[in-house]
Amino acid sequence: MTTTIENVSRRDFLKAGVVAGAGLTLGVWFGPHAEAAATSAGGGITPNAFVRIGADDSVTVIVKHLEMGQGTYTGLPTLVAEELDAAWSQIRVEGAPADARRYNNLFWGPAQGTGGSTAMGNSFEQMRRAGAAARAMLVAAAAKEWQVPAASIRVAQGVVSHASGRKATFGQLAARAAEQEVPAEVKLKEPAEFIYIGKRAPRTDSRAKVRGTAIFTQDVRLPGMLTAVVARPPRFGARVKSFDAARAKAVKGVVEVVAIPNGVAVLAKDFWSAKKGRDALAVSWDESGAFRLGTAEILAQYRELAKQPGAVAAERGDVAKALAGAAKVIEADYEFPYLAHAAMEPLNCVVRLADDGCEVWNGEQLQTVDQYALAGLLGLKPEQVRLNMLYAGGSFGRRGNPKSDYLLEAASIARALTGGPHAGKPVKMQWTREDDMRAGFYRPLFLHRLKGAVDADGNPLAWSQRLVGQSIVAGTAFEGMIKNGVDATSVEGAANLPYAIPHFRVDLHSPTLGVPVQWWRSVGSTHTAFATEVFLDELCHAAGKDPVAWRRELLAAHPRHRGVLDLAASQAGWDKPLAPGKAGEKRGRGIAVHESFHSYVAEVAEVTVKADGSFGVDRVVCAVDCGIAVNPDIVRAQMEGGIVFGLTAALYGEVTLREGQVEQSNFTDYPLLRVHEMPKIEVHIVASNEKPTGVGEPGTPVIAPAVANALFAATGKRLRSLPLRLS
Repeated sequence: MTTTIENVSRRDFLKAGVVAGAGLTLGVWFGPHAEAAATSAGGGITPNAFVRIGADDSVTVIVKHLEMGQGTYTGLPTLVAEELDAAWSQIRVEGAPADARRYNNLFWGPAQGTGGSTAMGNSFEQMRRAGAAARAMLVAAAAKEWQVPAASIRVAQGVVSHASGRKATFGQLAARAAEQEVPAEVKLKEPAEFIYIGKRAPRTDSRAKVRGTAIFTQDVRLPGMLTAVVARPPRFGARVKSFDAARAKAVKGVVEVVAIPNGVAVLAKDFWSAKKGRDALAVSWDESGAFRLGTAEILAQYRELAKQPGAVAAERGDVAKALAGAAKVIEADYEFPYLAHAAMEPLNCVVRLADDGCEVWNGEQLQTVDQYALAGLLGLKPEQVRLNMLYAGGSFGRRGNPKSDYLLEAASIARALTGGPHAGKPVKMQWTREDDMRAGFYRPLFLHRLKGAVDADGNPLAWSQRLVGQSIVAGTAFEGMIKNGVDATSVEGAANLPYAIPHFRVDLHSPTLGVPVQWWRSVGSTHTAFATEVFLDELCHAAGKDPVAWRRELLAAHPRHRGVLDLAASQAGWDKPLAPGKAGEKRGRGIAVHESFHSYVAEVAEVTVKADGSFGVDRVVCAVDCGIAVNPDIVRAQMEGGIVFGLTAALYGEVTLREGQVEQSNFTDYPLLRVHEMPKIEVHIVASNEKPTGVGEPGTPVIAPAVANALFAATGKRLRSLPLRLS
């Protein structure tokens, strides 16, 4: 890969919308635009800029990935600090502006955005090179000033020094460093030389979040700003027929009511007035094109589809022949409900329109997609859409909407004010929890139909898996992921099943329904991990084998899968009897292993089933191989958070429809795991020198099958649908 590192002029950097005060500002350009970046002065292209060193010794790292709790504002600056040899106390963080030419996600080509647990993986070398280049230029400046060889200079904890006793801080050298030639090549540290990577560093965002100074969308206050809430149709696909705004406008604080493509917006001077105005609004809906099926009807259709072959996602051997001659054949259907994202911060954003463009403030996750969508709506050029990336109070996929739904909604509201007394006023569009639950996007409902077989010696012989569920990329900018009728996100974790089974087939039906769907934390693996790991346990039981020993045997060609399996089993004491419960209680232990987003996770769950059939999860032992653990503390936190998120879905997560209407509304009927239900969690990280991979999502899909397998061990009852219910 071609790499160009360039010193960015202060003027160009400020043009990019970054705060002033730099002594040395550097950029690193990877890939196809490297040549353009090298000649940026003549061509007018501003290169990527990631590091700014101020005269006050501060080192500001420009982070191109959204911080939504997963640790990007700590992990990526760690890479810069490592190669720069800065003191951690010097590090400051700023979110990057929207500019795909400089801040593209290297795994996504020309697009800027955060998702798929790619932040650390795609930035690992990029951010390190930025830090190494800045260090080299500081050293070159000191060598010139002190008239000593550059090789004789040492850098540590933000201080440049020489054996002669000369020393200077970064800030003292920054201006002179900016005049140095940018090194064409930089040498990165070997793992044995790491000071920060692989060790705990305090999170850069913790203090601000604890003190309440971190800026989320809800904290944005602009002069003249109005708050908007929207009345949306009760069924997907319905439209506004007519509305009467009189009662809404009579509410104190309400200043305007406007129609937008997907509903009616009420604008007020504050949120509560806007909500009361919406409550008073009278809307008549045209439901002639509305979706009206309920969950039961959808599942009935899926079961019919599952009777016929679908588009082939993966195939080897002759499954039909192997099944016909097998000693034992197991068949099972697995069902998965729609799920809401239910992030702690409901959707919101602030939009301000002006003659020369549009400016947005929000927890921005897909900059390039959103820029183009807003530009198309407003008749602007993408570069006229400025996106300010703030903290996000969670997302789990929802803020990375490929249709830019809530941003377009906010912009439509602001545009509807054009020509009126409130034209040009900033608009803060706020969803309520009920809006988020009933009018949002969902993890698709899925049905898996599996058939498998073992031979007379208990060896796995055949595996057939048919999936039925909506595509999350059809009709979006990501539709190119569909190949030969197969949405790769629907079958990930199934089509690439690592177990050595000679006859194997996975196929897919992707029906089109009126329910809006989208990726949900760990995407396809949210259902494929459960179906594959629980069904494998079923085959294992039919073969009379130990679940860990059988998996080890079938994973001989996959050492990283096997590594986490062994570590989790060992730390959980798999070879030791489980401590018995109280009188009338049954206890069980189950295991699951799965790879998602290039990280490998195994989890062992211990459960206790009471006499009345209720159960609790007592302990979870997790092993993760994510390559180099840049910050082990964050890796553990993400595994813990992913397990809690997945356990919540396993025990409670379910969005149901009745005649096309979502039945759930808030945490009262879409509950979260409570503190008293929290199991003891142990996280063990596999030591590795492989490049880092994702940790934001891979902990989530493994917990549900581990718990289901533990419940079978305790009760002998197979649970094949989520959420898990013994009665």
